[in-house]
Amino acid sequence: MPEMKVIARIRSPFSEKFGVPRQSGLVDSLRAQIVFEKDYRNADAVRGLEGFSHIWLIWQFSQAVRDGWSPTVRPPRLGGNQRMGVFATRSPFRPNEIGLSSVKLERIEIDPKLGPVLHVSGADLMDGTPIFDIKPYLPYCDSHPDALGGWTDGADNRALQVDFPDALLQRVPEAERSGLLGVLASDPRPRYQKDPRRVYGMRFGAVNVKFTVDGDILTVCGVEDL
Repeated sequence: MPEMKVIARIRSPFSEKFGVPRQSGLVDSLRAQIVFEKDYRNADAVRGLEGFSHIWLIWQFSQAVRDGWSPTVRPPRLGGNQRMGVFATRSPFRPNEIGLSSVKLERIEIDPKLGPVLHVSGADLMDGTPIFDIKPYLPYCDSHPDALGGWTDGADNRALQVDFPDALLQRVPEAERSGLLGVLASDPRPRYQKDPRRVYGMRFGAVNVKFTVDGDILTVCGVEDL
């Protein structure tokens, strides 16, 4: 097989896996940028893309590259206690470490040095994730309102109530606050961690956010500059 070419990389607030939304589109207010690699910084390559509201990203789970594979995995959504077939999950541990995400295209910027930069929302990618391809989302064939969710239909999707003291929130850049609040509300913890006394730390942009979770309430107890 010919080698896959990295055409772009994403710029997102996540420098590590902890806190990254479990799926694309879960946190609509989360902003990111797609910056093309040097050989693909050609405005003609995105001609016509501005007419689409959403795009597909085909990318690499670059932090999950490994030799070999397992036919079953433990989805975090099931608490890590049940095994499912790898092809019945979106686990990063696959025969080929390929990810697929649908994100909203907010706008296209033509940067004098970087060429076309795609501003997107709802992405679930770590900062620097390599992107192999970009395709427009087509509502007439990509949307399936009557689709079944399999084993995920019964999973807990409730949002947390976020208690973020204003004095701490002020330490977060204003443009990033809405996205951060959305990430916290979606519960960034692994599903199997339920200790209300545990203090978690999540890197988001230029800050480390510390919080606890007791029941349905997430309380931010610290914001530190990185």
